[in-house]
Amino acid sequence: MNGIRLRLLGFALAIAFVAGMIVWATRASLEKVAQLKDKLTSVQIESFQTADAFQARLGKLDNALLRYQEERTEADRLQFLRGWTNLNVWIDKQKPALITAEEKSVLDKIDAAYDDYFAAATNLLARIDRESPGERGSLAGFASVETESGRLLQLANQLVTADQQSLGRFLQDSQKSLRFLRSLIFGSLFLLLFLGVWLATVVYRDMINPLRMKLVASHAIIERQEKLASLGVLAAGVAHEIRNPLTAIKARLFTQQKSLRSGSPEQDDALVIGTEINRLERIVKDFLEFARPADPRLVEMSAADPLWEARVLLEPQLQRAGIQLRVEPGPPALIRADAGQIKQVLINLIQNAAESIGENGLITLRSRTEMGRLGGQSQPVVILEIADNGHGITPEVQKRLFDPFFSTKESGTGLGLSIAARILDKHGGALEFQTQVNRGTTFGIVLPLVNPATEAV
Repeated sequence: MNGIRLRLLGFALAIAFVAGMIVWATRASLEKVAQLKDKLTSVQIESFQTADAFQARLGKLDNALLRYQEERTEADRLQFLRGWTNLNVWIDKQKPALITAEEKSVLDKIDAAYDDYFAAATNLLARIDRESPGERGSLAGFASVETESGRLLQLANQLVTADQQSLGRFLQDSQKSLRFLRSLIFGSLFLLLFLGVWLATVVYRDMINPLRMKLVASHAIIERQEKLASLGVLAAGVAHEIRNPLTAIKARLFTQQKSLRSGSPEQDDALVIGTEINRLERIVKDFLEFARPADPRLVEMSAADPLWEARVLLEPQLQRAGIQLRVEPGPPALIRADAGQIKQVLINLIQNAAESIGENGLITLRSRTEMGRLGGQSQPVVILEIADNGHGITPEVQKRLFDPFFSTKESGTGLGLSIAARILDKHGGALEFQTQVNRGTTFGIVLPLVNPATEAV
């Protein structure tokens, strides 16, 4: 049970981890999409605005300078100088917003080319100031300004290209991140589904199915006990009715045998009648034992003691049939039982195992401890096992194995296992079995484990 709980806890933690990973990946994907949307919008607008604003401002400077050359008004000169200062400040403000090295390199070139542009414009202004109003020689100077202006416009276009390249790399990185997050989400969902199926399988296999099997076994035990109770009453009445006349017949036969000549046919018939009377007495005795089993005298003992005693009793008989009776050492464990009754159950089960083998086989006796269910409650139990390598029990026989008066033996009464089950029921235990046709059968005597520490308290 503890193992099942640990596995369920592990599954729950794994599912929680996978669910958390899905939530994180989903949130990261949404954030990445939002960042991508903002980046696309802002970069596209900024790239367009950067080029457009720079070209517009540079065009205003050229126009102001050209008007000043033509009209020589101070307002145009001041407009040019203020426009140059403002554009210079605007260029400096763009530097912190740039991220890639290419963008910064292009902006540095623009900054240097802008200085060259201002130098050419300053030279032009100085030449204009030296010329008389009627002269037009400054047109050559304006050509140099126009050259520097064209250079600036080319660099502005390069800045836009650098921005677009930066945007392309950002898109590639974003797509990689989104593909990874998408794979992570789908992988996590698949893993979550797998864990869910695995959890359902484990719960059914280790919890629901055992409980269902125990429920079926409990119903079978209840039905068997009800059947045994009703048959026990009937058997007790029938046994008492048969026992009295049987005793009288046996007594008269004993008297008649004294008057019969030895070796005569009559004496042979009397011997046969006596044998059959003894068999009837044994059947009646089994009926009474089945109907009213004696209350056990419980004594604390080692679980291995009844196994060794049964081995000592039956080993010589089994050796004549070539059957080896072996006792395997088990863990130290104590039980409270009636030694005679437990020995009776063991002898019955060992003899059944020997009859299943026939000749030349192995019967193994062993004990083990585990958590089992007795009386509808889970508790520590000791299981005394009788395992053989005989022919096993067919499914048809298994269904009626504990039915009273059902036997596969010609001379059997069909009460051996029923009596064994009643004895163990009196001990607060149970009788169980596992079998495979042509591979053998293992019967288990299940008894409560005695805990010395608990008993002492």
